[in-house]
Amino acid sequence: MKKITKIDGVQNNSTIKKELRVAAYCRVSTGSDAQLESLEAQKTHYERYINSRKDWKFAGLYFDEGITGTKAEKRPELLRLITDCEARKIDFVITKSISRFSRNTTDCLALVRKLQSLNIPIFFEKENLNTGSMESELFLAILSSMAEGESASISENSKWSIKRRFQNGTFKLSYTPYGYDWDGENMIINPAQAAVVKIIFADILSGKSTNAIADELNAEKIPSKKNTNWTSSTIRGILANEKYTGDVIFQKTYTDENFNRHTNYGEVDQYMVPDHHEAIISHADFNAANALVSQRALEKGVKKGSDKYQKRYAFSGKIICGECGDTFKRRIHTCTTYKYVAWACNTHLKDKSTCHMKYVRDDDIKAAFVTMLNKLIYGHRLILAPYLKALENSSGDEAIQRIQHLELLLDQNSEQRETLTKLMAQGYIDQILYNQETNALLLQAETYRSDIEAITICMTGDSAKVTETNLLLHFVSHADMLTNYSEELFESYADHIEISGRNEIRFVMKCGLTFTERIGD
Repeated sequence: MKKITKIDGVQNNSTIKKELRVAAYCRVSTGSDAQLESLEAQKTHYERYINSRKDWKFAGLYFDEGITGTKAEKRPELLRLITDCEARKIDFVITKSISRFSRNTTDCLALVRKLQSLNIPIFFEKENLNTGSMESELFLAILSSMAEGESASISENSKWSIKRRFQNGTFKLSYTPYGYDWDGENMIINPAQAAVVKIIFADILSGKSTNAIADELNAEKIPSKKNTNWTSSTIRGILANEKYTGDVIFQKTYTDENFNRHTNYGEVDQYMVPDHHEAIISHADFNAANALVSQRALEKGVKKGSDKYQKRYAFSGKIICGECGDTFKRRIHTCTTYKYVAWACNTHLKDKSTCHMKYVRDDDIKAAFVTMLNKLIYGHRLILAPYLKALENSSGDEAIQRIQHLELLLDQNSEQRETLTKLMAQGYIDQILYNQETNALLLQAETYRSDIEAITICMTGDSAKVTETNLLLHFVSHADMLTNYSEELFESYADHIEISGRNEIRFVMKCGLTFTERIGD
């Protein structure tokens, strides 16, 4: 007769259920007391809910206060939740509803897909929706669209309410300009700051530039609104602000259907409220100051609008000082009989003792560029063709092999982390050892990824040089000798200019080559 011995206390490892690390996400969209109480209630609810489940382990509570749900990148706690998910600190996420998670369809689906790629499901309580058991994204897309529609509806209602307050003059400013304080109901003058505002307008009317005014205020250590340095842009902003006359123009900016804010150039209505508060500057001085600023801008060729301060010349921001590394500024120099354009180092203009680099004439730079291109047109077979061949022969085999090796190490790293997870789930290692080893492996994996990215960027840069060299070679091999400077050619083939002295200039090309020319001889 067969003898059967029963062994107690041995449990099949497959029956051991893994304890899920569960995190919760909460959000309220305003900072009011009622909403913050709602947030506290959500926090208490989720702590009790997660801790009441034996198969769940509390992995943290993530909550954003007083932040809109239409933009994921504006919610730091949500982003931290995603980061911790990527670090494998969380297995499951729960939240109250789709509208609390996101009111933007694109963001919602992107976040869900991101977590699904990490094998981390989300459970939406209100909709009773678990993304881990979904067969498609259709249901989620519908619900998310409803949440976005709800947000749009709330936004439209809010805009209507604000518009009505614009129209009847009861809208209260959320931010007072320099020179004023807010007493809870009205704008009141800040005497110390108002005195500075009067000085700024008086100086501009006396003929001083905005740069000179900013430099004087910084030298006197007068604090700005945000306790930062004064700049010419700050001064221009004060000069253009109608609030100093006591008037207010509402809706200078607006929000589009994608929740992005823009300057209002007539896309939506604006509303002006005269005598809204006590004035610091008279209308006459305000108009005269702005007329003077506009006249100076016209003389310099600056056009008002969204591209007001964009670069107006091909050389702007592209001439680098070889002594101090600062950029050069365009200036008009006057001789006894004529004027000419020159470029001077910004640092030298502010303090000659800091940088001794002299100015360079605009026509000398242009002539040197024409000379350099003509040399390439004449000798491209001796210069560009061999350079292109060398770039193309540099196939990056070693770099590719290095990337393949790093990817293999990444796979091994992932397998090691999976093994650690299994060992902990089966009770062979404790939580402390698991966390230590996993964190070390995650740090190692991040190093591998950084190395791969650095090598890839280097290879991409070489590829870009091949493309730019081909373009330049195609031009010079088909072009006739140049007689005039072309701004279009400079922007097409030159990256920047380095000035090492008044008689030497270096053109750094987009293809990676640098050509030196003599100037001013």
